[in-house]
Amino acid sequence: MKKRTLLTIVILMGLSVSLSAQSGATEGNSASANLLVAMTLQEQSTLSFGSTLITDTSIEGKVILESTNATRVHSGGVEGSLATPTASNATYAVTGTALETYAVSLPASIEVVHGTDSNQKMTIDTMTARFNNASADAVTSTLSSTGTDSFSVGGTLTVAPGQLGGAYAGTFEVTVDYN
Repeated sequence: MKKRTLLTIVILMGLSVSLSAQSGATEGNSASANLLVAMTLQEQSTLSFGSTLITDTSIEGKVILESTNATRVHSGGVEGSLATPTASNATYAVTGTALETYAVSLPASIEVVHGTDSNQKMTIDTMTARFNNASADAVTSTLSSTGTDSFSVGGTLTVAPGQLGGAYAGTFEVTVDYN
């Protein structure tokens, strides 16, 4: 019995020595953070399809406003007019963290409503964006080394057969966010 107790004491002493030898170990660890500046989006000009002349009230018409300039393409029962207001692309200025990529979200469609007859509506769809004079439409871009960028928006206006003449207006949301 004495041998067994002595053996147990020796084993326990050995464990306590080895445990105390490991208590001083350290490990080098690293930490990081990436802080992004909140993005801002400011409208510089509004989306306007300008004045369009209805030439045939029996067929649908389309007005395409490309994202790059205020040149319109008319088809169907409508054609361009030089009357005011003139066409303009919606343009936006973006700010945020330098050299970060981001995406723009445009609505699938917008409804514009006649100023005096709320039952008269037209749809704007097929919206496109062109970033900072890029060579093609896109939905993503990269902020400059100063944290700025810009883009313009175009779309397609559909004029229904028998559409009531007059001014139409509506609103839409554009969103930008980091990728």
